[in-house]
Amino acid sequence: MDAILVPGLWLDERSWDPVVPALQEAGLAPRPLTMPGTGQPAEEVADIGIDDWVATVVAAIDAADQPVVLVGHSGGGNVVWGAADRRPERVARVVFVDTVPPAPERGISEFAVVDGLIPFPGWDFFPEEDVYDLTPEHRAAASGLVGSIPPRVPTDPLALTDDRRHRIPVTLLMGSLDEGMLEGMLAEWGAYADEYTAIDDRTVVKLGTAHWPQFSAPERLSAALVAAIRA
Repeated sequence: MDAILVPGLWLDERSWDPVVPALQEAGLAPRPLTMPGTGQPAEEVADIGIDDWVATVVAAIDAADQPVVLVGHSGGGNVVWGAADRRPERVARVVFVDTVPPAPERGISEFAVVDGLIPFPGWDFFPEEDVYDLTPEHRAAASGLVGSIPPRVPTDPLALTDDRRHRIPVTLLMGSLDEGMLEGMLAEWGAYADEYTAIDDRTVVKLGTAHWPQFSAPERLSAALVAAIRA
């Protein structure tokens, strides 16, 4: 089965390299993607928005011979959920890596725009709970995989219009949250809780990592991805 892997903000397809071999050994066909405009000059990305990122994943779905699994890390979760909404009949499962299904018409987040781009803000930008297990070696290696992103992408509202997305099985591979903790947090998030509870078949797995398990715990993430895809 094809597993379309969508990175989080600032990362490209190489960020999935630590888990690709294990997926291949499990008989899966990983398809890591780089989103449009990542690492490109400002004059080339001004018109790129979240819909363009979703369209890139939809094109990968359409190119597959059979239903696919979509995997989205962090902000990539918004992208895969948008693609699932566009092609619900072609998606066998959606796997969120340390993120949750976004609510309709919501963006990812807001970040500073510098000279027409959103540059990677650096590891010190993130709270300790997100980076505590990234060693200096992890951070140095991962920093070589990041690039700026188009300024519209994180704040563009995500259109979700097909309720059939709620019939797609969903696995949430959460870094530090178990099911009870996640649902308690979502209960305070209004529309996000509504989106989550509308999903018929959902499974929450606590990885016991911070926010970038593909760098800090690739073996653990690989095993969890294989188990989720085969579920």
